[in-house]
Amino acid sequence: MLTIYKELGISEEVYQYGEKIAVSLKERFDAIDQTAEYNQLKVIQAMQQNKISAECFNYSSGYGYDDLGRDRLEQVYASTFHTEAALVRPQITCGTHALALALGANLRPGDELLSPVGKPYDTLEEVIGIRASKGSLAEYGITYRQVDLLEDGYFDYPAIEKAITEKTKLVTIQRSKGYQTRPSYSVEKIGELIAFIKKIKPEVICMVDNCYGEFVETREPSDVGADMIVGSLIKNPGGGLAPIGGYIAGREDLIENCAYRLTSPGLGKEVGASLGVIKDFYQGFFLAPTVVSGAVKGAIFAANVYEKLGFPVVPDSTESRHDIIQAVTLGSADGVIAFCKGIQAAAPVDSYVSPEPWPMPGYDSDVIMAAGAFVQGSSIELSADGPIKEPYAVYFQGGLTWAHAKLGILQSLQHLVDAGLVEKKNLQ
Repeated sequence: MLTIYKELGISEEVYQYGEKIAVSLKERFDAIDQTAEYNQLKVIQAMQQNKISAECFNYSSGYGYDDLGRDRLEQVYASTFHTEAALVRPQITCGTHALALALGANLRPGDELLSPVGKPYDTLEEVIGIRASKGSLAEYGITYRQVDLLEDGYFDYPAIEKAITEKTKLVTIQRSKGYQTRPSYSVEKIGELIAFIKKIKPEVICMVDNCYGEFVETREPSDVGADMIVGSLIKNPGGGLAPIGGYIAGREDLIENCAYRLTSPGLGKEVGASLGVIKDFYQGFFLAPTVVSGAVKGAIFAANVYEKLGFPVVPDSTESRHDIIQAVTLGSADGVIAFCKGIQAAAPVDSYVSPEPWPMPGYDSDVIMAAGAFVQGSSIELSADGPIKEPYAVYFQGGLTWAHAKLGILQSLQHLVDAGLVEKKNLQ
């Protein structure tokens, strides 16, 4: 084993340091396998209940009328997430598109959108109109308000109560931390927040950005009161096989609104061809619980590797996990860049290229992204990214297998050692 790691560029010091940590995590990894087993059975049960057959994998084109596979897949998502309906389409291009679709479909001029969890993910700022952009919600007369988090990263309940008014139509809750160093929220905490909001205004729509969180726990936000949950198929639920797509699952009337917004008033869910990707959607969803478990193991491994070297990590090495993202604050641009170069070097695709920071659309600073993926931008695959700005934190996620996630973290550490940002003596 040491020989092949050396052939891949990992020094003996880095390898042995990683091995000690991996051995110490066996008990936690066993618990993650239990969660994966439960979620795997949940998905199988949903597929069996909805009578998935080989006919569901047939190709449809044009209008996509009577696409059995597409319609049954949406029933599988609804059954798995315990919702009334779901919209699962290749025409939804990414997670931001899915969120913009859900918001635009269910908000009208004069309504107010509230975020009780502080600043949203960077790409949503232009969707909302926090940063001016063509076609933003603000251009349609939809206002926005946010309640900043407390110092511990959790909810300011008194301020949230004051922020809810007669204009508040929809509350958006981001489960994952995004480019922040606050906690990612457990399903339990999200349920408590939703219950608090519904007690104040029962009719308000509670939407959860579920990106990076699917199948990390045995429950989803839709199990604790969320009216809609939204995500990307090139993250957790696509299992690394979905080549594109997004989903929205929730209350039937809200999903119907989303379908009319995605296609056209009067058409809704009836149109939208699956274009030959439907089998990958099914098989990816089937594999997702196991794939996610490997990514969670990688995140825990990363936290332990870097915390023991003195770097601040969120979550820390012992905390429970609620998404697949691991934040590591490296304290310098050079550190972020070296980390990402290591992740790229571990990739099966484009391992020979070197990622560089660039002004990526939707962000307010240069961003570096490392991902040698089979699907472009797939962050359930081994990847890391971060904005080149203080506090110079990098966000690691993914790995279709635990072995690949492990290699990625060891490569990131090796690049930091080679760059003189971590001393070999600290690996003892």
